[in-house]
Amino acid sequence: MKLKELESCLQQVDTFDNPKILWEQYATRPHIAACMLHTIDTRYDDIEGKLVGDLGCGCGVLSIGSLMLEASLCVGFDIDEDALEICQQNREEFELSNLDLIQCDLCNMEMGRWKKSFDTVIMNPPFGTKHNEGIDMQFLRTALDMATTAVYSLHKTSTRQHIFKKAKEWGVDMEVVAELRFDLPSTYKFHKKKSVDIEVDFIRFSFPSKLSDKMKKS
Repeated sequence: MKLKELESCLQQVDTFDNPKILWEQYATRPHIAACMLHTIDTRYDDIEGKLVGDLGCGCGVLSIGSLMLEASLCVGFDIDEDALEICQQNREEFELSNLDLIQCDLCNMEMGRWKKSFDTVIMNPPFGTKHNEGIDMQFLRTALDMATTAVYSLHKTSTRQHIFKKAKEWGVDMEVVAELRFDLPSTYKFHKKKSVDIEVDFIRFSFPSKLSDKMKKS
């Protein structure tokens, strides 16, 4: 599927009616989601035929896009029942039988069956700007525990050095795939402007080959 076609399809995905600031709910914009997923698929071959996890899936933009690019199965995780209800409606609208949804707190979940269960994990995590400082790193740690090949995530560019330090500490490779401007529309009452551009890094985290092979065999 071509990039423009993917973006056009993702524009049909229903998003939040009443987003919750507690969870920093901002829908991933169709253009950004399409660019992310198209790059993951065409440059790294990490979507088609793969098992994909979507952490903090919200209304399911990244999950649905992954399935449009022929992921074999996608599982979306989110703490918010209302967001998952919208995602469920989108799943029915797009007639996607291979999208599973799990309600859970990703920061306090027992890994259990999900440890190293996915080839690829994708996410647009909360940045921890207004609430829950450090939640972006908690999401990343969970994602790395779930993935066997790679994790793709969006993070504020201003946190790049901190994330690089943590990646090195955790023994994973980190590549800034692209620097993006996240067009954030006025969503909450405290927003004074109609929209704000936030500088965001699109990052790929992967495991050194020996470590990756060892994890797949264990």
